Amino acid sequence: MNKNVVAGQAIYSKKVLSIYDLWVLGFSNHLLWKCPTRLISKQFADLVTDNHLDVGVGTGYYLKKNLVADHKRIALIDLNENSLESTSKAIRLLNAEIYCRNVLEPLSLDCKKFDSVSINYLLHCLPGSMSEKSIVFSHLKEVMSVGSVLFGSTILGKGTAKNMFAQKLMSIYNKKGIFCNAQDELSALEDGLNKYFINVNVTVVGCVALFSATKI
Repeated sequence: MNKNVVAGQAIYSKKVLSIYDLWVLGFSNHLLWKCPTRLISKQFADLVTDNHLDVGVGTGYYLKKNLVADHKRIALIDLNENSLESTSKAIRLLNAEIYCRNVLEPLSLDCKKFDSVSINYLLHCLPGSMSEKSIVFSHLKEVMSVGSVLFGSTILGKGTAKNMFAQKLMSIYNKKGIFCNAQDELSALEDGLNKYFINVNVTVVGCVALFSATKI
């Protein structure tokens, strides 16, 4: 496996996951990336369906916050087994399907297709240019039913205003391989989405692009 793929997901140890919600969704989103977590959560709540796939699960924050106990079907995809374990435990009553996959490769899921797919804060962790990592959209499209919606968020490294602290932290993350988004910009994200989907909508809030698109 590409060493940069490994680096991007390896940071999510059980210790890091224990403070992820506080550091990323609490502090960083509000004060550094300038995109309040509630906006990402609202998009999730508005677009999630009863037949949903969550990709790059983190701690499962948006699932825990927005899914109800009788949610019909939820599946999880992540390369990091700590994230999969943490999230599946957090939503254990929903009996989630669990898939350990590298989204830069074909997913090879032998299951019913999904009506909605979320991918929050994963793209900026993937190696390569935005045009290269947009292959993820092709792989996800293959497991989506016709008319289903893909939505998510990613931190852009180029073309957005950043305060000094945000710029410094983003630079450190890129040097360590936690992020690979120094050249990620809005136009490249839009191009990647438009290549595979229709009804593409992208809104930039602070450093974060909130996006959605539909499969035909």
